Amino acid sequence: MRAVIFEKAGLENLRLINDAGEPQITDHDVLIKVRLAGVNPIDQIVISGALPLSPMPHIPGAEMAGTIEKVGSHVHGLNKGDRVIVYNRLFDGTCDLCLIGCENICRNAGRIGANTNGGFAEYVAAPQQNVVKIPDDLNWDIAVSLPVTGLTPFHALMEASLRFNETLVVFGASGSTGMMATQIGKRMGAKVIAVSKEEWTKAFGADYVITDYENVPEEVKELTNDKMADVVLNSVGAKTWDSSFKSVGINGRLITFGGLTGPEVNLDIQSLYSKQIKLIGSTGGTRAQLKELIDSLAKEVKVKVWKRFGLEDAREAIQALSSKDRAGRIVLDV
Repeated sequence: MRAVIFEKAGLENLRLINDAGEPQITDHDVLIKVRLAGVNPIDQIVISGALPLSPMPHIPGAEMAGTIEKVGSHVHGLNKGDRVIVYNRLFDGTCDLCLIGCENICRNAGRIGANTNGGFAEYVAAPQQNVVKIPDDLNWDIAVSLPVTGLTPFHALMEASLRFNETLVVFGASGSTGMMATQIGKRMGAKVIAVSKEEWTKAFGADYVITDYENVPEEVKELTNDKMADVVLNSVGAKTWDSSFKSVGINGRLITFGGLTGPEVNLDIQSLYSKQIKLIGSTGGTRAQLKELIDSLAKEVKVKVWKRFGLEDAREAIQALSSKDRAGRIVLDV
């Protein structure tokens, strides 16, 4: 089996090998032949060594889509040849949070691609409870973008209680999660303001596009007749935090799930309480939400793939995540 591995942290240690052993599955696992793997910031974090990893040497890859090759003897409802995606969060199913359907924040949580080998390989093993069937006619680019790239902003907008006719501002709208957030927000009935240097984001459902990052709050104020935004989604991190916070209106919500440009920010507490702003952190999403995403939105959204790489170019693909020219998804064609 061809696989991308590293034995110690650091992008320079990432390499392709041709003789990795095929993953072994238990009675409750599924072996998947990977068709596409998404390239995400979480993969960058994994390769940097910032998270505890298992096993070592390690195969990264948090987001994948493919077809079932083998099923364990106790697996039901999944068969060889089924087209599937993999729910990325590992969970025990027994803690108090899992029991109320919050597997994404399980008290004993892990991640496929960090706490197990991931999808930067020809085959990957996954627990049955993490494997989700997809329609036969669903485009592979969209399929591979559902488990992390789509589910993360969908969960975030649900956590922010985005309502019909509210104004949503999406920072980083031309990025992977940003383009999904724009489309999902629009389909939830919001007026969407995309913050991006890429005008093409308007074709993804944005009502307005703000290309000048230096004057976002001023333009939001003008576009909303001084009301400002009901919900602001910041997946970019520290670099756009001040603009994000200033763009939130009275009784609005600021939700975040990304720190690509840094994790530490300053907070104007006086504005926070006087405007009654809600700050919300969000991570991943639930299996029920992933199923809802597949059933109700998967065939309505689209994905712009910026660059495609092969397994042999995985290092270059990870580096491309930080490119100032990136506009859209990066995928590995396995």
